[in-house]
Amino acid sequence: MIGYRWKILALMFFGSFINYIDRASLSIAAPFVMKEFSFSPAEMGVVFSSFFLSYALFCFVGGYLSDIFGPKKTIAIAMLAWSLFAAAPAIAWGLTSLIVFRVLFGASEGPFSASNNKMSFNWFPSTERAKAKGITDAGLPCGAAMAGPIIGLIAVQFGWRVSFVLLAVLGLLWTLFWLKMTSDLPRQHPKVTPEELTKIEKGQTMTANVAVVRSFFFYIKQPIILATIVAFFAYNYLVYFFLTWFPSYLVMAQNLSIKSMSIVSVIPWLLGILGFATGGIVSDHLVIRGKNPIFARKIVIIIFLSGTAISVGACGLATSATTAVTLMSIGVFCANMTPPCYWATIQDSVQGTSVGKVGGFVHFLSNLAGIFAPSITGFIIQGTGHFTRAFFITGGLAIIGAVAIAIFAKPICYTGKQEELAA
Repeated sequence: MIGYRWKILALMFFGSFINYIDRASLSIAAPFVMKEFSFSPAEMGVVFSSFFLSYALFCFVGGYLSDIFGPKKTIAIAMLAWSLFAAAPAIAWGLTSLIVFRVLFGASEGPFSASNNKMSFNWFPSTERAKAKGITDAGLPCGAAMAGPIIGLIAVQFGWRVSFVLLAVLGLLWTLFWLKMTSDLPRQHPKVTPEELTKIEKGQTMTANVAVVRSFFFYIKQPIILATIVAFFAYNYLVYFFLTWFPSYLVMAQNLSIKSMSIVSVIPWLLGILGFATGGIVSDHLVIRGKNPIFARKIVIIIFLSGTAISVGACGLATSATTAVTLMSIGVFCANMTPPCYWATIQDSVQGTSVGKVGGFVHFLSNLAGIFAPSITGFIIQGTGHFTRAFFITGGLAIIGAVAIAIFAKPICYTGKQEELAA
């Protein structure tokens, strides 16, 4: 019989799916939006980046609230809000209104990932956490993959505004299932058997056995947490560069039609789905085989961020759409092998009382990449007339992230001065 935690996991997967189909929608509709409002590339880059002005901050807010009020309530409120603001661009009348709507949308989406990580921490033993987070987050590229054909084809047939209205319904329906099916802790849920509860609670992270409670400030000073922020930032820079500008790159630089772009842009995301799931499975397999959990997360990040750097850098030199899509697909696959390991590193290193806060803080700083990547790319395009430097910058950051993890990702030492303890 399948444990109830896997049903919770399926629901979280679909939540991630909705998260990214909503987030990617404006990128797919961007050529229509730019034409209707006469936006320059730099102005469109600012619109893309405005989402992250609030999103990054609310990553931390959401993680903090999930430690206080629980992930169930935090995620439900976030989903309700973002479903409404996902539809708001349908009534946009210009640059200012679109920026305001994107800021509000970003604030409502921000709490999801850190709260989701807290939910995984509560519901899965350490030998399943990277796999669980990988499967959950596979919903992100899955949603992004579906955004191309769904949003693109609706926009072609009925206009880009209609596509945004339809997005709200998905989120509202999901919220009803979330409230009915979940609880913050497995021991609170009547459908969790004693056997499953024992398996989960006996497999909790090693930090649960530390005698003293460490403060949030103790954790955010640790080299492994700081290195995770750097690597996660590099990953997010790629994601947000790809999410916001790659569809336009295919149209502007590789001369694809909107319809062709909507179909072709699915391919990298499909490989991204495989990357998310595979990265978590590989890392957890190493833990099961007896490797130290930190090493199991670290080695996957180093190898695949390096692969990302090579593929994305080469993509900047591509002379055809086929070559560009192939190289970007490899880059997205390699990059998406790593996120389950960032989250699992936090879970393996941090006590349960601070997992939400620390995860939210890491996610907050790493998502500042979303402010820089779209805007920097927009200004590069406007200044140079091409995308090459944008690809090189993205690949270079991936190398920096891999090096940071290689040098600084070491287990936390829990012996120290008493003043480091939480009150």
